[in-house]
Amino acid sequence: MMDIGVVGAGAMGNGIAQVAAQSGHTVYVYDTRAEALEGARKKLVSILNRLVEKGRMEQGEADAVAGRVHYVDHLQGLKSVGLVIEAIIENLDAKKSVFENLEKVVSEDAILASNTSSLSIASISSAVQKPERVIGIHFFNPAPLMPLVEIVPSLMTDRKVTQTSVELIDSWKKVTVVAKDTPGFIVNRVARPFYSESIKMYEEGVADPATIDHALKSVGGFRMGPFELTDLIGHDVNYVVTETVWEAFFYDPRFKPSISQKRLMEGKMLGRKTGRGWFDYREGAEKPEPNNNTALHREIADRVIAMLINEAADAVLMGIASAKDIDLAMTKGVNYPKGLLAWADDIGIDTVLGRLESLFEEYGDDRYRPCVLLKRMAKAGENFFKD
Repeated sequence: MMDIGVVGAGAMGNGIAQVAAQSGHTVYVYDTRAEALEGARKKLVSILNRLVEKGRMEQGEADAVAGRVHYVDHLQGLKSVGLVIEAIIENLDAKKSVFENLEKVVSEDAILASNTSSLSIASISSAVQKPERVIGIHFFNPAPLMPLVEIVPSLMTDRKVTQTSVELIDSWKKVTVVAKDTPGFIVNRVARPFYSESIKMYEEGVADPATIDHALKSVGGFRMGPFELTDLIGHDVNYVVTETVWEAFFYDPRFKPSISQKRLMEGKMLGRKTGRGWFDYREGAEKPEPNNNTALHREIADRVIAMLINEAADAVLMGIASAKDIDLAMTKGVNYPKGLLAWADDIGIDTVLGRLESLFEEYGDDRYRPCVLLKRMAKAGENFFKD
């Protein structure tokens, strides 16, 4: 069984290390910060102890998992690994520097992977002499709990590297989907309208955040609304991903960020972690009540779901992934109540297209242009999955 390397001892890196160690691998976690390494070690032990307390793991197994994870402060500690996954900040230059240095340490046939959520794998791989062994392996946070992993080969990635990566991550009892190397891959691309269209409705005065959240949970069936979810994720994270995807798509209006969310980030109102975001989480703060207008709830949910379906259809059109993998990614990666393309079949392609055409006519904005695939399917009477 190959040794696994992880670069970055933050929450994501440590979570990936836990997943690999629970699957029987010896894991080496590298970080330049001694305090980060020690904090990660203590955090892993604490997590494993909680699993034992809850009866989900035997003490002997927990001890064995902890014993398989080694925390190292020098890159030479990764020289034996067959796969190394980089999990540092979302900064292209920083990642390229890591890969350039990694290549000097690991064996010639070791796979070099990035856990990036939206950066170009091709750009990252340009830092190494053998770009064919570089691939994206994108886990979702928290890695031990979230089942989805996006496997993202670049144009240069060797097919065997992709196959090996899929088989390995499958063996870790994860759900893998293969995505094209485009901004946001599947989930962070397709999910953008959930946040952006909801914020746009708030900015237009259609409804307040509490009402929009309530509509998407009560009518749409989503577990969390977009405002409480971005408060949980943190606006410093969610906004930056939105802006990164928008810039990477040459400022396509479909991915345009919102001024309102940018102001929250600039004012350090980052959500739960700072006590204030869209909502106030400070002690004694009153929780806002949603408007109980059921017709308004339906209008909100229909608009956001249509925009999500449009983005999912565009991902199929552009060959980002198969319709099956896109629906799998959205249900397993962000817990959507159903796959968006199956949802389109249930609603009716004609109905979805009609909603989008109405929005496009009303706003005259390319943000609402219906995907040509939906137009073709509606004309031909086709569905994504149904016969």
